Amino acid sequence: MHAAERDRLILNLLGEQGFLSFRELSRRVTASPATLRRDLERLQTDGKLVRVRGGVQPTGGIDSGSGHHLKGVPFNENINRNRTAKEAICKAAAALCRPGEAIIIDGGSTTLHMCPHLEPLRLQVLTNSLHIVSALLQHPNTGISITGGVVFREQNIVLDPFEDVDKRIFHASRMFMGAAAVNRHGLMQNDIILIQAERKLFNQADEVIVLVDSSKFSASAGHLLCALSRVKTLITDSRISTESAKMIESHGVKLIVVNV
Repeated sequence: MHAAERDRLILNLLGEQGFLSFRELSRRVTASPATLRRDLERLQTDGKLVRVRGGVQPTGGIDSGSGHHLKGVPFNENINRNRTAKEAICKAAAALCRPGEAIIIDGGSTTLHMCPHLEPLRLQVLTNSLHIVSALLQHPNTGISITGGVVFREQNIVLDPFEDVDKRIFHASRMFMGAAAVNRHGLMQNDIILIQAERKLFNQADEVIVLVDSSKFSASAGHLLCALSRVKTLITDSRISTESAKMIESHGVKLIVVNV
């Protein structure tokens, strides 16, 4: 692969994802580590990217410090939107858990509603959500682990997209998560930092279960989190359109629809 081809590939990947770890670059770009480092140094000198801890980011930057706010609706405004549907979806999600197993619950205004149903199951739960931690602290039989990183106050979640997670620390049978939108391309999110953190959590779970109310099929979001092929099961409410239901099932995803 010539230097121009490597540059084009690196910049295209960066445009799609907003942050690339060195490990992912090494997998995706055909070049030795030394050559790749020289490529990145040259692109940084040309002002086309910025090297940061753990990888590279666009020249516009995504700051993981305390000044950065996640995009999207603040958690306290979103928690009661479509609440009836969210509660029914999460009750169905909790029913998929087996007693004593380890699961991951990604932070979100939908996934939080799983918590009231989990106490009898004596689960081991890994989460990045301070709201979920607070809810599960009321359950003496539930083990709680939390991811490390920076606290993002707007959503009350803990994220660190720049460090590789050692998946041997915690392995789950399934990960439960929401999304800003779902379309034929896959799961969408509003914020690059959230995407990088969630992709790391994928690697710690055998399967991904998505919890979204039917409004998410008409919503739009700017960044692709993953293709639908990465999803094992999707749970939504009965207001989902026939077209959206067929689209989900056409990708081999198990669709569970709850009545609201």
